[in-house]
Amino acid sequence: MALPASYSLLDPFPWYQQMRHTSPVLRDPSTGLWMVFGYEDVQRTLSDWKRFSSQRGRPRGEQAQSPLSSSMISTDPPRHRQIRTLVEQAFTPRQVRALAPRIEVLVDELLGAAEQHRQMDFIQEFAYPLPVIVIAEILGIPATDRDAFKRWSDAVVTGDPHGSREMAAYFSTLIEQRRHDLGEDLISGLIAAQVEGEHLDAQELVGFCMLLLVAGNETTTNLLANTVLSWQEAPDAYDAVVNDSALLPTTIEESLRYRSPVQSMYRVTTEEVELSGQRIPANSPVLAWIGSANRDEAQFAQAQTFDPARTPNRHLAFGNGVHFCLGAPLARLEANLALGAVLERLPNLRVAPEAVLTPIQSQIVSGVKALPVTFGH
Repeated sequence: MALPASYSLLDPFPWYQQMRHTSPVLRDPSTGLWMVFGYEDVQRTLSDWKRFSSQRGRPRGEQAQSPLSSSMISTDPPRHRQIRTLVEQAFTPRQVRALAPRIEVLVDELLGAAEQHRQMDFIQEFAYPLPVIVIAEILGIPATDRDAFKRWSDAVVTGDPHGSREMAAYFSTLIEQRRHDLGEDLISGLIAAQVEGEHLDAQELVGFCMLLLVAGNETTTNLLANTVLSWQEAPDAYDAVVNDSALLPTTIEESLRYRSPVQSMYRVTTEEVELSGQRIPANSPVLAWIGSANRDEAQFAQAQTFDPARTPNRHLAFGNGVHFCLGAPLARLEANLALGAVLERLPNLRVAPEAVLTPIQSQIVSGVKALPVTFGH
């Protein structure tokens, strides 16, 4: 995809704004990719699965063999509904809420190791290990194997097939072990679950484990770090939530809107579709810019302002429709517990003056690779 020189992974928002005003639906002549920028059009692209298919967008060639290509994110109804129903049996809201005490213990351990130094790499020491440990424990993965997760998930979001193959091989072996020795973990629950007489097949099981690891790791890590970046940009918003902890839930929703961990999603049209006066032919690739939709002035008053009290806040950070993120309740729970503790235990939190912010090299996932911060009275 050809993007203009003005596009910045760290700050794509001026480009989004320009595109919403001048070319809200645009075809890239070099790739044939249609790009969608406005809130209503992005919402429709994400939710109208009959016309904007996730399954038709599966990659071809070597990547087509990746289990991720048969996971929920790359499947349309009715099979999507069957897979999601199976997964939901082993990933209920009650089970998510039951994770709160363990998350609180992890938050305490991670912050306790860092707070005495008055400085830390917020990502490497906190925002990354927290969700990885939680996901690993949910899946029943040995603690000794966690270090490989970051390498694998980074490889997936940057398009490196080697990382995907390594992760798929790991989960294939682990799932086969669980088939012969079921436990209390999510993988065992998914193996046992069935709906309409069907179980998940081996490829779908591996695909879900990979999806959960990548989505549960990258998005929550970046939600936590992007909130700190937003506070740095809007110090009044930081002061407001420090002084009134009741603002934390709406602050997190605003962070999801303002710096969405996922900036774009891919679809393929099943028939000719019209968006904002543009006719998109059938079988056309479409990229819905979630990060742009969440800054659309037609939907959000003062859209370029980080408002910790914003309500309502109908952002699209977790998608929309049948593909709405299954892990959204877990991400929100982790963010509330983690950021609540950060506000309480790391006073005067600031991005370190000497910090050099290097973006993750992805147009899908939005975040930075490291985030040095300082804190203390």
